Amino acid sequence: MTLAPRILVADDDQALTRTLSWILKENGYEVVTVTDGEHLLERLRADAYDLLLLDIMMPGADGLQLLERVKEDPRIRDVPVLMISSMPPEEATVRALGLGAADFISKPFRVRELLARVKAHLRVGLELNQAKAEARNRTEMVDILQEVTASLKPEEIYHILVRRVARGLKISKCSLIFSTPGEETATVVASYENPMLRNLRIDLKRYPEIRRALDTRQTVLVADVATDPLYAEARSEWGQEGRLVPTRSAIAIPFVMKDQRAGVFFLRTTEEDTPLKSSDMMFAEQVIRAASQALEKAYDLESAVLGREQMKTLAETDPLTETYNRRALAEKLVQEIGRANRYGTQLGCLMIDLDDFKQVNDVHGHLAGDSVLRQLGQIFRREQRTVDIIARYGGEEFVVLLPETGVAGASIFAERILKKVSGHDFGEGDKPIHVTISVGVACYPDERVQDGETLLKLADQNLYQAKLDGRNRYRD
Repeated sequence: MTLAPRILVADDDQALTRTLSWILKENGYEVVTVTDGEHLLERLRADAYDLLLLDIMMPGADGLQLLERVKEDPRIRDVPVLMISSMPPEEATVRALGLGAADFISKPFRVRELLARVKAHLRVGLELNQAKAEARNRTEMVDILQEVTASLKPEEIYHILVRRVARGLKISKCSLIFSTPGEETATVVASYENPMLRNLRIDLKRYPEIRRALDTRQTVLVADVATDPLYAEARSEWGQEGRLVPTRSAIAIPFVMKDQRAGVFFLRTTEEDTPLKSSDMMFAEQVIRAASQALEKAYDLESAVLGREQMKTLAETDPLTETYNRRALAEKLVQEIGRANRYGTQLGCLMIDLDDFKQVNDVHGHLAGDSVLRQLGQIFRREQRTVDIIARYGGEEFVVLLPETGVAGASIFAERILKKVSGHDFGEGDKPIHVTISVGVACYPDERVQDGETLLKLADQNLYQAKLDGRNRYRD
């Protein structure tokens, strides 16, 4: 998609400005006009222009001083400036070129000469910008790919891509989206503007550029959302809903993974950003094309690692209660004791035993007993924090490790699960089964505890005391 070069004309002579605008528009240029100096600088900083036609003599402003301010501002100094003036050519030319103007043309000007100079400086400006963009792109590409290839997880690569491309192009919104062909929705897997976002479902009807990119497998560049025909239906809906959409320009770059999943790299700008251009599109296309290879490798590695993790999980998990087994508990206990020693924190420990579990098996059968144990494991997992560790110690006994938790916190947890268990109906249908538990609470560090084994021993002693005191209670 090619866009008409944008020219900003700054002159206080309204008749001349109208004539210049008409001539330039007739020759295929997009023209914006200003009549004073302050609005000139605001316009240049707010929008991207390919050429500035600047009058030397303007009311309330010296065109040469404005030229100097333009060339001192790193955001706009690369815009070619063609000075226009009725001043003596020798004096004006020397001063203007010395301040960084690209050229000078005297009033009254000849149309053919003006158009020739405009065309020449637009070509030079375009070549300069392309050279700078290529240099920037090469540097950015090397940096991005170094960071991408250093990551082994697809989710990390997603976020690296949206972050680095958004910062490289100085835009505020960049997302990575996946969709299954034929579906009306897609999933946002990473977003620069909201790094915490994960797997957000979106309706493709609201995103015509994404839908077109997915359907055609071609990159879509929208320079102006407010006027592009692609958004006609969406703009109508926005109007009916009274919704203001901040998006100003957009690029949707499609790609396909080895498993045939379709993705879209989605870039947007708002009113505060510079509109996206074809050079931005080419840069983003290069990034996603190169990064997709790293993504493929990351997916392959993840599959292999996932297989090993699944095997490890099976080896550590009690199949009935889906909590850790006793062997895994021994490893976790060593790790948590070591962590408590390193950081000077506490480790709470609960030893839990079902009261009169033999009677449950005798009255209701072993299948019912297994169901009680399974549901008990579910209750414990619902009540645990992410860092807590729950394990089946053996038979009807469980152990809960509570990192960074002292006796008071462990006792609160014990009270909570006592109430949850005693108030839960473990039966099925019209055969209610009600059970209680007894809990022994211990904590590390403690003068009676030297290691994981003595921590469990102290918790077991307190469990025994809870049994002696009548069951359905905890002791510490």
